[in-house]
Amino acid sequence: MTASPYLPRPDRAAAALCTLLGSPEDLRQPGVREAAERARDLLRSGADAGELADCYAALDTALRRSGDARGLAGGSRSVTAPGVAPHIKVAVCPGSPLCARVERARDLLPAPHCAVHGTRMRKSRLGSAQ
Repeated sequence: MTASPYLPRPDRAAAALCTLLGSPEDLRQPGVREAAERARDLLRSGADAGELADCYAALDTALRRSGDARGLAGGSRSVTAPGVAPHIKVAVCPGSPLCARVERARDLLPAPHCAVHGTRMRKSRLGSAQ
């Protein structure tokens, strides 16, 4: 089995590494602990991006060879690190002019009702301006 052709941005790979290092079950697989510790040591020492990318690729390969199809940052590993989320879903005003109301939007529930415009709010991703 070979490494994934896709490796995440360095900050996401570091978050996935952090999560992996906190998972004793994943580190028990042959070759994974050594590759993870090497990546951690390179990251701590301030290694250059190319060397880190090679190390992340080796760690990805070790994970896949041990039977973890997610590799380093596939599946849910990269999003379970504290404070890391791909996006936050919110419900925003559906009308024009827009008001500043923002509510958390749950995936399986409909957006809340907007009493001003008489329709459901629109689901969106939380942006930096909100």
